[in-house]
Amino acid sequence: MPGFFFSHNNMTELNGKEDYKLAEGKVLKKKQKTFGADLKSYLKCMVPHIESGIKTSNSRNVTLSAEEVIQWSQSLEKLLASQSGQGVFREFLKSEFSEENIEFWLACEDYKKTKSDHLHGKAERIYEEFVQSDAIKQINIDYQMREATAKKAQDPTHTSFDEAQKTVYILMERDSYPRFLKSRSYLNLLNQLQTNSSK
Repeated sequence: MPGFFFSHNNMTELNGKEDYKLAEGKVLKKKQKTFGADLKSYLKCMVPHIESGIKTSNSRNVTLSAEEVIQWSQSLEKLLASQSGQGVFREFLKSEFSEENIEFWLACEDYKKTKSDHLHGKAERIYEEFVQSDAIKQINIDYQMREATAKKAQDPTHTSFDEAQKTVYILMERDSYPRFLKSRSYLNLLNQLQTNSSK
């Protein structure tokens, strides 16, 4: 007998089809609300503090605007010139399991600003992490470039990784970047910011 398995309260709640539909409606509403909350928290994770502004490396508050996000669609260069753009693009690349590309590109940008007496240590780290054939975050470059980069890293200069960096940039520009602009993460973020600015 079904009543044996349910408490009295559950029986009265589900007594009759109308009550069941009502209960079902409440569950659906609750799920939709949760999805909305999840989406909002997802966007906040992707770009920290959308509403309160983003801390940049020079520690002044910059609010991410729809205009800035629209500029990201003009070129990969504009996207990577933005601290926030780098963060959002990196999250997208993580979802595609190819974040080593932007990490290598950023490491090379940092390497170019390194003082000459620290070049050797940084070159070794970049080579081991991204270039060598069994690197944990191995970048997608051909054998010849891998060998040439290895030689340059042994006697490092500020331009040791330029060719490999250029190759990875072109790869991102042709492959990941167009997909990023069509991705839900980019379009949702843009939509959220446009909605906020029209309020």
